[in-house]
Amino acid sequence: MRLSVIEGGLRYAQGRDGTEPIRPEDVEAEAARRMREGKVNEWRVREFVTGHPMPPDVKYLELQITFASRAICKLSPIPADFADDLYWPICWRE
Repeated sequence: MRLSVIEGGLRYAQGRDGTEPIRPEDVEAEAARRMREGKVNEWRVREFVTGHPMPPDVKYLELQITFASRAICKLSPIPADFADDLYWPICWRE
């Protein structure tokens, strides 16, 4: 098991000028990025191809990211720093 750090969405947040409101689509894009970084999608494909379930820790990470995304989308207004690691689970799988 190796640890990996998912870089917070600072690159993403820097592209915003601060005048337009944060949309739920922005939060969902950040969740999708974190799923890619955590390689959840690769495990999902392996599960589909081989028929073996994904490891419980990967499934748990997927659930955490999905939950965080939905919770952030329900905030009114959505915080400008929604891509900060403070709001998201830590991915430790590589």
